[in-house]
Amino acid sequence: MQYRIDSARARAIYDSRGRPTIEVELRAGTTVGRGIAPAGASTGAFEAHELRDPLHYGVSRACAAFAAEIAPALIGADCRDQQRIDTRLIALDATPQRSRLGGNTLIATSLAVLQTAAAAAGEPLWRHLATQNDLTMPLPEIQIIGGGAHAQGRIDLQDIMVLPVGAPDWPTALQWCARVYHSLAGILADAGQLRGVADEGGFWPDVAGNEAVLELTVAAIEKAGLRPLDDVAISLDVAANQFARDGGYHLRADAANFTGAQWVEQLARWCRRYPIVLVEDPCAEDDRAHYAAFRTQLHGLRGDARIVGDDLVVTNAARIDQAVHDGLIDAALIKPNQAGTITEAHAALMRCESHNILPIVSARSGETEDTTVMHLAVGWQAPLIKVGSITRGERTAKWNEGLRIAEQLQGGGVIRPLPARH
Repeated sequence: MQYRIDSARARAIYDSRGRPTIEVELRAGTTVGRGIAPAGASTGAFEAHELRDPLHYGVSRACAAFAAEIAPALIGADCRDQQRIDTRLIALDATPQRSRLGGNTLIATSLAVLQTAAAAAGEPLWRHLATQNDLTMPLPEIQIIGGGAHAQGRIDLQDIMVLPVGAPDWPTALQWCARVYHSLAGILADAGQLRGVADEGGFWPDVAGNEAVLELTVAAIEKAGLRPLDDVAISLDVAANQFARDGGYHLRADAANFTGAQWVEQLARWCRRYPIVLVEDPCAEDDRAHYAAFRTQLHGLRGDARIVGDDLVVTNAARIDQAVHDGLIDAALIKPNQAGTITEAHAALMRCESHNILPIVSARSGETEDTTVMHLAVGWQAPLIKVGSITRGERTAKWNEGLRIAEQLQGGGVIRPLPARH
């Protein structure tokens, strides 16, 4: 089997928002591997920068950068040597946030290398990545309602998600989430509040204020015949960067302004009242004092509740180290395109494990039908995966790939229980 890369090209394709994104295609003999760059709408200041054209979000500059500098460096390289190739990509770019060649260009390339190596070995990607045989499936984190930057700010909270914490296996977990989703559809339709869906497929309801969506989610869980908290819990992506202003927080849907301390109290009140066990980006990425204050309050409310860092840590091992040292997080999202390469994303995931915090492999709001993120979550044995809703093809492609993978595992797709919070 040939592992030497002998052909490399890039092309523009389209993501789930109808915007161009870059796809890299590599060949090693008769083996083909492709990598596609996803794109976020709510982005952290410290994540890898995309290289885009001045107009219409184009990626012709990214494709040109690939052809001029990256493709020549790949020809003849062994696709199995992921770390060496990723290190070469980082050196070629030579900027802290991948701004010269583009984080989108680099991650598409890095993913293509990984896919080529797995295909050349004749293995599914999850098996190629795995270091053990007794694999389990991650707990899915599935969006039910979308807001914030994903829904024109109809509500300020960005993602209201459900976690099927009581589900024993992957098929049951997806079935429960689908039941909750459709139950909510009925509730919204009956109330005349159904207005469409957000970028990731969650509902975009016509509601009065942010707390209303929490009430609706609990009602949907109950209507689906499931028990809030015991069977299905709630996960929030607050994405507080989006509404942080002048040291405080302005919630447009509530026509309310909060100081940092008041905002912490408001979040704590919601967590007392509703079965919320994960809170992502509760405060702005530069508001570390209130991050820490909220974590202290949250831990006092519920023993299983955790704070998740995203914009705060941007899939960066050093930033994860600092956030843990400062007592800010109990979990972190792992988004490969935030880092720029698979090697760096894996390093961030391993750093989470070394600190005994939860790594959550995550897709982005701008996605394609590519299913790599599901293979990463299984192969790396991440405890959770966040992809978006249970609808829309770019989302269901990943959930359905999980069903196929689950059938191949020794345990039939059992979900490993979340470890106790440290």
